[in-house]
Amino acid sequence: MSKPDSTKRQPVTGTGRFISGVVEGFYGRPWTMEQRTELFKREQKWGLNTYLYAPKDDYKHRMYWRDLYAAEEAEQLMSLISAAKQHDVEFVYAISPGLDITFSNPKEVAALKRKLDQVKEFGCRSFSLLFDDIETEMCPADKQAFSSFAHAQVAITNEVYMHLGEPEVFLFCPTDYCAAFCTPSVTQSSYLNTVGEKLLPGIDVLWTGPKVVSHKISVESIEEVSSVLKRAPVIWDNIHANDYDPQRLFLGPYKDRPTDLIPKLKGVLTNPNCEFYPNFVAIHTLATWCKAPAEGAPRDVEMGDEEQDPCYSPQKALNLALTDWLEEFMSTDQPGGPCHPRLKKESSEEEPMQTDMGESPYIPGAGENPLYTAEPLTLDDLKLLSDLFYLPYEHGTTARAMLQELDWLKNQSQAAAAETDKVVFIFIYKHRSFFYMLSSYSCFLFFQTAEWCSRAQQFDNMCEAVVQMFNRLSNAPNRSILYDLYNYICDIKSGVGLARAYVKTLGGHSQPSAQLLNDDPEPWGFRGGLSGEFQRMLPGHGNRDLFRHPPMTAVYCIRPYCPEDKPEVERIFREMQKAGEGHSALMAQSPLISDSLSAGEISPSPLCGLILEDDLGLCGYALALTDAKPAAAKIQRAVSGSVFEEFPSVIALEMLPRVTDPSPAKRMIGQLLSSIRSSGSRGAFCELRQSNRRMLDFYSKLGSFKLVQTDGLPQDILVMATSL
Repeated sequence: MSKPDSTKRQPVTGTGRFISGVVEGFYGRPWTMEQRTELFKREQKWGLNTYLYAPKDDYKHRMYWRDLYAAEEAEQLMSLISAAKQHDVEFVYAISPGLDITFSNPKEVAALKRKLDQVKEFGCRSFSLLFDDIETEMCPADKQAFSSFAHAQVAITNEVYMHLGEPEVFLFCPTDYCAAFCTPSVTQSSYLNTVGEKLLPGIDVLWTGPKVVSHKISVESIEEVSSVLKRAPVIWDNIHANDYDPQRLFLGPYKDRPTDLIPKLKGVLTNPNCEFYPNFVAIHTLATWCKAPAEGAPRDVEMGDEEQDPCYSPQKALNLALTDWLEEFMSTDQPGGPCHPRLKKESSEEEPMQTDMGESPYIPGAGENPLYTAEPLTLDDLKLLSDLFYLPYEHGTTARAMLQELDWLKNQSQAAAAETDKVVFIFIYKHRSFFYMLSSYSCFLFFQTAEWCSRAQQFDNMCEAVVQMFNRLSNAPNRSILYDLYNYICDIKSGVGLARAYVKTLGGHSQPSAQLLNDDPEPWGFRGGLSGEFQRMLPGHGNRDLFRHPPMTAVYCIRPYCPEDKPEVERIFREMQKAGEGHSALMAQSPLISDSLSAGEISPSPLCGLILEDDLGLCGYALALTDAKPAAAKIQRAVSGSVFEEFPSVIALEMLPRVTDPSPAKRMIGQLLSSIRSSGSRGAFCELRQSNRRMLDFYSKLGSFKLVQTDGLPQDILVMATSL
């Protein structure tokens, strides 16, 4: 197995070694001391050399930067600094005083020096001053003392640097730390030019690239900022940071930074995901990138999408990382990671605790459920996981394929449904010349439908792979990794499940989900919470989705029913019957009183028929008989006279699965009930099959329809009614 080799050369630029490693600089719960120690082991193993301590939510790093560390805190930091040294990792202590420091006050400068002197006594020899994410307006006292914000920051940074004895590693993070923040540009930024001219040459500058989270970092952009700063920057790379979006995790490789950058930089530090254990890929692939061969060295990259960088293949680096990560998933020696009882090795020095009391293992008998067997996690599972949680600006290959397939299946579902209609049409109309023309057309539709079914099955297989990946991840021995991933994989499993059910409904393989015509779904049927609702109300929502499909609002038309609509109404009626019950059950099920209305055997009462259309055609209907008795007699239904007396009218309502908005159905029911009331009827009812959860939920959520108990009904039929 190939691993990053810590014995390979470290790139050198200018004076000193190339800084490479990790910055713990995110917002949120900081890593534990045990996790940081584990990080040092990994950095040493993979050839990285630096750790920048800068957790935004460590009070004494940022908010209460003046406060000295208490004895217990000091002991923890000393242990951490010592652990870093043991693993040849440079511990860089960062402090962020910019929230409230008065630069011109000597007491403030003394407090900063005192704090860093304390950390120096802990054994720390490298430091960093951070002025990121702060207000740029100076207080009146500072405005009198300094000509600009940059002059104030540089003055205090130079003074602290000299006070600490000019450490070999001293990093400065400017307020304008990316090109997007520079006004009017990088080269014309008065702030950056002041930093470049006034900051002492032994101080290195942190830079995130074109943006806070940079998609790509080019050699040209680094040469530009280096000319202004008068030094090569250290990249603070947020490509794997996820503290800005609690629903996203990034498990893709370090990429879109050409290795030609290495001689142009002083170093690279990745500021990765907030969750510690999923950062295996981010840090592992950065290590591979940092050791990419220098120009002219042997090349070990297959030509393909990596042609732009012959020294480094993100895909190969990812495969190496995932292969190593699989070993860690299956290990049981991580902190807090209990092992599976069947995998645990008993110590020869301890008597294992007896739990089975000498009983024989349970063996299922004939006809009983087999014992659950956990399948082991595979490398393909981790590749799929990485694809689903790839990088901020792109999905992985499988994720893109799933989105593309779902989009195609959704758009082509109408053509797939048309096949059955045309074939039935052929058998109805037997005229020879007409038959020939239609049969030719139907062959084309068969081809399209076969393609739709094939792609629907392919999509279903991809969804099933996600479910199986979730199951195997859930059973992996290393629970520490699982717990960091769990919220994310539960979320994607749920989203994929909803999409999978929707495609099955479009293909007529399952009953339409109640979630698809319901304005009060279960909470797992929608995403985003308050933040998501705010975003959906803003202009351009969705126009930055990684899968570029502009959001669409369906437009519906409600019009009166006319006799010419009868074939289409019957088609929808039969289609929904088959989708809900299946063809074999269709033959045996008891008829509903409203079936003759939907099937066109009885015409709706005057002004009691409505049709719903969208841009694809007729997609729903609402019909009523003001007097339901003739329809009941037609199917020989014995209904209590009191029911017909209180609710004399019957309603038939149906929507195709593509109508996911309940508003049109509500509007049609409202108009229909108004017409029924105008006819003098006291009430209306509908019959529903218990298996039709979609319409049962719809009528229940309306509020006005209630279940009515009546004798003589088949067991699978319910009656819901409303008084007028």
